[in-house]
Amino acid sequence: MRNIFSGYCCSLCGTCYGPDEIQYTCPKDGGNLDVLLDTSAINKKYRIEDITSRTDFSLWRYAPLLPVDDPGGEGTPLRTAGWTPVYSPKELANKLGLQNLWIKDEGRNPTASFKDRASAVVVARARQIFADVVVTASTGNAGAALAGMAAAIGQKAVIFAPKSAPPAKIAQLLIYGAKVILVDGNYDQAFDLTVQAANEFGWYCRNTGYNPFTAEGKKTAAFEIWEQILLNSDAAETPLSIFVSVGDGNIISGIHKGFKDLASLGWLEKMPRIFGIQSEASAAVANAFAAGTEQITPVRATTIADSISVDLPRDGVRAVRAATQTGGAYLTVKDEEILRAIPELGRVGIFAEPAGATAYAGLLKALRDGKISAEDPVVVLNTGNGLKDVRAAMQAAGEAVIIEPTMPALKKLLQVNSI
Repeated sequence: MRNIFSGYCCSLCGTCYGPDEIQYTCPKDGGNLDVLLDTSAINKKYRIEDITSRTDFSLWRYAPLLPVDDPGGEGTPLRTAGWTPVYSPKELANKLGLQNLWIKDEGRNPTASFKDRASAVVVARARQIFADVVVTASTGNAGAALAGMAAAIGQKAVIFAPKSAPPAKIAQLLIYGAKVILVDGNYDQAFDLTVQAANEFGWYCRNTGYNPFTAEGKKTAAFEIWEQILLNSDAAETPLSIFVSVGDGNIISGIHKGFKDLASLGWLEKMPRIFGIQSEASAAVANAFAAGTEQITPVRATTIADSISVDLPRDGVRAVRAATQTGGAYLTVKDEEILRAIPELGRVGIFAEPAGATAYAGLLKALRDGKISAEDPVVVLNTGNGLKDVRAAMQAAGEAVIIEPTMPALKKLLQVNSI
């Protein structure tokens, strides 16, 4: 057990527990648990330079700030999760009237989504506690991430997914060798069944917004933004504004946790503003934010962005706080806006799945509504690669033109459509 891991604290009632007292959620009220780190011990051993000088360009460069033992797996995809590229497309920034715009492309992770971060850390935790099987519910990305990270080190994995999940995502699960069980229901029903199965069979449950170590993996994106942008930018006179799509709420709460950890270490000068973006067709967290409450009321989610299509966000309270405690906000966008955002990102070389494009659609709305000005430095998180949902990509892009293989046919086409 890493000595920096000092226990848990319930995000609702504030009750704290020792590292071995509890595993998933608070037994008093079901609240999500925050992992507590011994920041004093970290500060005694490490300085900022000790982290930024490390030569491991993955999320494991932040191992001194993670509450798990090194899982091994050298030379496998488990060791390449994280440290995703940050792009600064000037053409797009100029088009939007922004002085500083970065897009962090999580589609470059080993299984092509942000969820590799959580799965890598959960697999490390599973190895640490000698778990035989790790199980999760997923609309595709979390399951693919778990299946891929588990396969890298020979960990058994079971995935429950709605039968409506995109075929490309189901294919990933099967190729990685996980035991895949499709549920004739939605994500929330798959989630509940997963928890029941974990309790019945003694499996280690990775479920997002249930297992506290998922946020510990996701917080590493905040560490990277801090290192890749905040420590290397002269543009941070005003706080950095981060746009991220929200489904169950664990990515945005994990990012918030990462910045809070940095602040508690004294390594963060200014807390970024965090903006959560939801589809109007799956807006439970945004609804709570708009009502000025932390009470999450379930919705009937129908958005095309399957990765953020959630009736009852399991990490909704902390997701609301990620915006309220940082001076950010929640915005909702229509599915049509999400689809239009996919090719806009594509034109600067970034292929986003609908959930990833949702964050960019949210930035466009924030600009229209005056929530973001030209002077605000902005980061947009693309949470997954567009190949995850080719059906949606084709809907956004339209069909390719077909011609006869002759020059006259080509010239006729070019008369109508210039290149």
